[in-house]
Amino acid sequence: MLSKRETECLSWFANGKTAWETAQILDISESTVIFHIENAKKKLGATNITHAVAISVTKGWVAVDLTKDSELDE
Repeated sequence: MLSKRETECLSWFANGKTAWETAQILDISESTVIFHIENAKKKLGATNITHAVAISVTKGWVAVDLTKDSELDE
């Protein structure tokens, strides 16, 4: 089971934010965001951040905002 902060960090990554941007949003340091992401990866058995996000989305722990405009739509 992921902690609240691990889930929050993965959620921001899932929606396109970087570690720095996530840190600004959550008012924590960038290294703390990376710490939480690394813990989440270990707990999920993920090989990278994208894999961790995919597992979290599949399990319903993280939502992706599909209503945002995509650069690919231009």
